[in-house]
Amino acid sequence: MTQQNLSEKLFKPKVRQVETSTLVSYSSQTISQIKEHSVLSGSHHAGWYRMINRLMWIWRGIDALEIEEVLSRIAISDAERSDDNLLDTVIGNRRGNWCFEWSQQAMHWQQKALEFEKGAEAGDAWLRSANLYSIAAYPFIKGDELADQAILLACKAYDSAAKFSQYRLKKIPFKVDGGKEVCGFLHIPSHGQGPYPTVMICGMLDSLQIDFCRYFRDYLEPLGIAMLTLDMPSIGYSVKQKLTQETSTLHEQIVRQIGDIAWIDHTRFGIVGMRFGANIALRLAYMCPDKIKAVAVIGPIVHSLLHEEKYQQDIPRMVLDVFASRLGIYQVDGSALRHELSCYSLKNQGLLGRRSKVPMLSVSLKDDIYSPKAESDLIRRSSMDADTIMLPSQPVFANFEKALSETTNWLKAKIL
Repeated sequence: MTQQNLSEKLFKPKVRQVETSTLVSYSSQTISQIKEHSVLSGSHHAGWYRMINRLMWIWRGIDALEIEEVLSRIAISDAERSDDNLLDTVIGNRRGNWCFEWSQQAMHWQQKALEFEKGAEAGDAWLRSANLYSIAAYPFIKGDELADQAILLACKAYDSAAKFSQYRLKKIPFKVDGGKEVCGFLHIPSHGQGPYPTVMICGMLDSLQIDFCRYFRDYLEPLGIAMLTLDMPSIGYSVKQKLTQETSTLHEQIVRQIGDIAWIDHTRFGIVGMRFGANIALRLAYMCPDKIKAVAVIGPIVHSLLHEEKYQQDIPRMVLDVFASRLGIYQVDGSALRHELSCYSLKNQGLLGRRSKVPMLSVSLKDDIYSPKAESDLIRRSSMDADTIMLPSQPVFANFEKALSETTNWLKAKIL
């Protein structure tokens, strides 16, 4: 079956699927409806369940007008919604449904890629299709049938994009507890000779491992650095892995296997963590200090948001749902969830605050509601070789790219 036919079969209009925002329910939690903005997490708008993360979507290669076009198609739909006050809650796989509309846009670029047949244009079209399918599945709540289908198509499109690119993409199967396997993607530079210095990406709880291709192409590949990605526990290729208080368990098993991969120079191995991925990355510095040359984190979530109620009370509903889904909790009591989240604080676990020999960098943006300055201060005190960088929140796009540039330059000095 061709990719086009598979897409049409999976996304034929139906009305029976469970709507995303209903997958997690609350017993005694008053849900915040705030209009906050965070550079890395997007904006929460009244009338929308999902955080609208234009910055990251544009950075990944989606045109701003294309984003508004799809959002408009969702907003004007008169189809039945699970919540009449939330535009992106149309029930079933049909026009107006979030996953349906973004997948339709992905199919448009998939068709363009097939028309181009080969060359850079085909590769770029496949990559745009992959990114659109990823947005279709966002925020990857477990049990979302339509999202699962979109993730499958996103990974297929990503694989197709690599075939038309200069870099090489290797799917690496890793053995994990219970005799299971997870699949990581190793992005290998088009120049130089292996084994390559390598950076592993620990992404956000609401991202797929395929979402970081641009970071490799624009920042790591020009330096001859390979990039290893892995899906976060409970989503994508790691869907069968539950996120536990030992947040780094899955990634730790992978780190201990990198010496067996011929393309990776395990003596020059660093980690980048974004948002909750920073929690995993920094925990790895304590669990595998002999395997890691340096850890850099951007907008880290390691203590404050997980432990302090004054930060938690402003968490939008979608973000709470993502946390709950990753923890495997679908009937949520507000106070119980707060207690559970506090157990994920690296400070409460007795890790951060202890001096590590692994160099650490924390890059944060001013007025970030998810990652206050105290996070970076805590990280700075946790390594014998630590640096922190605070960037303005405006202009948004320029400072996000500056955060990536500063992170890459620091890693270059530590692992090359």
